[in-house]
Amino acid sequence: MSHIVPLNMVAEGAIEHLLDAAFGPDRHGRTAYLIRDGMPWLPELSFGILDEHGELVGSLQSWPVALTDQDGAQTPLIMVGPVAVSPALQGTGHGRALMDAVVTAARNHRSEPLMMIGDPEYYGRFWGFTANATKGWTCPGPFEARRLLALSVDGRALGGQGMLGPRITARA
Repeated sequence: MSHIVPLNMVAEGAIEHLLDAAFGPDRHGRTAYLIRDGMPWLPELSFGILDEHGELVGSLQSWPVALTDQDGAQTPLIMVGPVAVSPALQGTGHGRALMDAVVTAARNHRSEPLMMIGDPEYYGRFWGFTANATKGWTCPGPFEARRLLALSVDGRALGGQGMLGPRITARA
């Protein structure tokens, strides 16, 4: 029986191996990697699925990113993904379980709005992600505007204009 665990309980090597199996070793050149470049994933919003043998068969990482407007002001967001499932288990509900876990955790934490690059029909139907508020958003690499999705988990308004990228934190 598989079960969900906090991803920080899983060895980094197992996560990387699963991501390579699910997306290929050339995955690092994708736009999503450019958006979150240099950011550490967020332990409170990242999950893994272990099978009955304790092997990692699914993972979902969430990242602190921001929408930066032309004046340099940032609107904090949480980038969800990648949602990775072992190729042999894709289509068995593991990815959906991971998404249920992250959306529930984000609502419980009253996190910043979630964003992702994904299928609007799927992510909209189950969790309410939409491209309606992302029309003014752009990315540091190629993307399809209809696949740039967002979800407010606490009722905060979404929208704005700017470039998605790593979140800049003020240094003390």
